[in-house]
Amino acid sequence: MSPADETRPAERSGLRERKKRETRVALSQAAIRLCVLHGWADVTVDQIAAEANVSVRTFRNYFTGKAEAIAASHLERMHRVADDLLARPAGEPLWDSLLHAVLGQFVPRGNSTPQNDRWREGVRLMLAEPALAGEIVKANAAAQQELAEAVARRTGTDAAHDMYPKLVAAVVAAGSAVAVEHNLRAEGPVPLGVALAQVFEQLAAGLPVP
Repeated sequence: MSPADETRPAERSGLRERKKRETRVALSQAAIRLCVLHGWADVTVDQIAAEANVSVRTFRNYFTGKAEAIAASHLERMHRVADDLLARPAGEPLWDSLLHAVLGQFVPRGNSTPQNDRWREGVRLMLAEPALAGEIVKANAAAQQELAEAVARRTGTDAAHDMYPKLVAAVVAAGSAVAVEHNLRAEGPVPLGVALAQVFEQLAAGLPVP
C-alpha cells in the first residue's frame, strides 16, 4: 500500500465529518431564521428541513426537534471561538485574544442577517420560548467545557483540575450573553460589536465599580 492509499481513509473520514457539521449548521440556521421570522408555533420540522434543502429524515438524524436545532448554533459558534482563540498570536494578552475570537464569531464580516426591529423582536420572542430553555442550558454547558479546554491550552493550565480555565469560560459565556441581551433589549439598540467590546473591556479591567 502506498503512503497516499494510507491517507485516503483519514481524508474521507475528515470530509464526512465536515459535511455533517455543515449540515448541522445549515439546519440550525434554517430553524432560527424561520422561527424568528414566523414565530415558534408556526414553524414545523418539515419546513426547517425544506429550508435547509434536506429531508425530514436527515433532520431527525441530527436533532430531536427544533429546540435542539436552534441551540446547536450556540455550541457551533463557541466551538469556532475556541478554535479562533488557539489561532491568535501566542504573545497576545488573553482577554484581547478572547475579544477578537468572540467578535469574529458574534459579529462576522459580511453578515447579512437583517438586524432590524422586527428581527430583534423575533429573536427576543424565540429566546423566551420555554421549550428552548433546557436545550440552551445543555448547549451552554458543552460550549463552556470546550472553551475551558482552549483556555487551558492557551494558558498552560489544566481544564480538568484548575479552576481558572473553567472560570474564564464561564465569564466569557455570561459576558457574551449580557452583550446579546443588551443588543436586543436596549432602547436605541446598541450594536452587538460595541456591546461586546464594552463587556470585555470591563472584564479585562476586573469589573471596577462604575
